[in-house]
Amino acid sequence: MMLRDRRGLCRGILCSLGLSLLGTHAWAQTDEIQVYDATIDPPGQFSLELHNNYTPGGRTEPDFPGGIVPNHALNGVAEWAYGVRPWFELGAYFPLYTLGGSRLQFNGGKVRALFVVPNAKQQTFFYGINFELSFNEHQWEQTHKSGEVRPILGEHLGPWDFIVNPIIDTGFNGIRKLDFAPAERVAYNFSSLWAGALEHYADFGYVSEFAPLKREAQTLFLVVDYNGDPNSVEFGIGHGFTDASDSLVLKLIMHEF
Repeated sequence: MMLRDRRGLCRGILCSLGLSLLGTHAWAQTDEIQVYDATIDPPGQFSLELHNNYTPGGRTEPDFPGGIVPNHALNGVAEWAYGVRPWFELGAYFPLYTLGGSRLQFNGGKVRALFVVPNAKQQTFFYGINFELSFNEHQWEQTHKSGEVRPILGEHLGPWDFIVNPIIDTGFNGIRKLDFAPAERVAYNFSSLWAGALEHYADFGYVSEFAPLKREAQTLFLVVDYNGDPNSVEFGIGHGFTDASDSLVLKLIMHEF
């Protein structure tokens, strides 16, 4: 990486971190169930990723008055991305929607900036950091604006991938109400096209005081990836292990260049 690119990457990370860590609560719903692996679009290239997750068996009460009931809800969003530099990608999520029963609701949208080590797939150790700013409708979140800081750390060891995203969520309502919601992935690549993985998603609550175990979200997914060119597909089946988790969740991600 050229010196000016390194300086640009550092400035971007520091400025975005300063803006993001201003003030959260646990997320009631999610449009994107994914562990980030630090891969981005090449400079000058657009891509589209379609996220959908459906809850055949979930919580039957909303997490806050007027919120979405998870049980039998289909959540989804279109993610638009553009490669700016070898280490920098911009993205936008719109429209974000929920279909519950016969009712279609639009939940807002969000923008993101993703900074990574270039050519992450070719690196043994790779890293990055993602920043998101969301604009929410009242049924999706209790705050109109929310944010996410998602560090990315991982290793490629032969056919194995080990990745962790120690995510911090914020409702911009104080440092003590930052929410810790990490995600991890262990994958085995059977070939250049096919991989199988276990992914774990959690929400421990506020960093100032973690929630009791039964109020934490703890979900484990079994995932299959097809990494075609130019299109790829990821499908997963998840099971929650606590009262704050949904017992059965299906996810589907389709990536198109």
